[in-house]
Amino acid sequence: MPKKILVVDDEKPISDIIKFNLNKEGFDVETAYDGEEAVKKVDEYNPDLMILDLMLPKKDGLEVAREVRQTHDMPIIMVTAKGGEIDKVLGLEMGADDYVTKPFSNRELVARVKANLRRRDIVKKAVEVSQKQEQEKQNNDITIGNLVIKPDAYIVEKNGEKIELTHREFELLYYLAQHMDQVMTREHLLQTVWGYDYFGDVRTVDVTVHRLREKIEDNPVRPKILVTRRGVGYFVKSQTEE
Repeated sequence: MPKKILVVDDEKPISDIIKFNLNKEGFDVETAYDGEEAVKKVDEYNPDLMILDLMLPKKDGLEVAREVRQTHDMPIIMVTAKGGEIDKVLGLEMGADDYVTKPFSNRELVARVKANLRRRDIVKKAVEVSQKQEQEKQNNDITIGNLVIKPDAYIVEKNGEKIELTHREFELLYYLAQHMDQVMTREHLLQTVWGYDYFGDVRTVDVTVHRLREKIEDNPVRPKILVTRRGVGYFVKSQTEE
């Protein structure tokens, strides 16, 4: 599907030339001849890029850019007959992404259009990847009452505040949380969390559980998250009691 370009210039011969050259490059082009029509066509046409003349009747290019930027993020190339630095700066500050000064070559304008569209596609793709990664991270999070385990960040939060856990404390809590409501024996936890090559005593698990409760439970003496099944082992409850 071709990219859509809105050309805004009150001089129809210039608009026609720009439209002709962009059509040759495979773009779909709409035109507007004053500021009010430009704002209206942005909403109707939803262009991928706008070429916007600075000097327009009814609303000038700066006002159009300012209004459009409130609801649209497509690239704006400002076109001006003035070569003054202040016009370029004002245009960029009002939301323009690039500018060309009349007289300009059509080859230059087409090149700038393509460059701005490429840049927008790159940024858009980067944002989509970032959002997808963030969503995947959130999907990996485990929430237990007021506790949130974030394995990708390797942190645990309680009531929104980060809890300082040792590597082993985190591994133990995360493993039990992955197997919610499943009772794990001390021997199994020692082999799984500490590793088969660990030669410590099963009391190591008890000590780590005790330290964990001090950090994650509101009342470590009466734990509601990391619970003991007497004579068997430990488990993490899927829902904490009120």
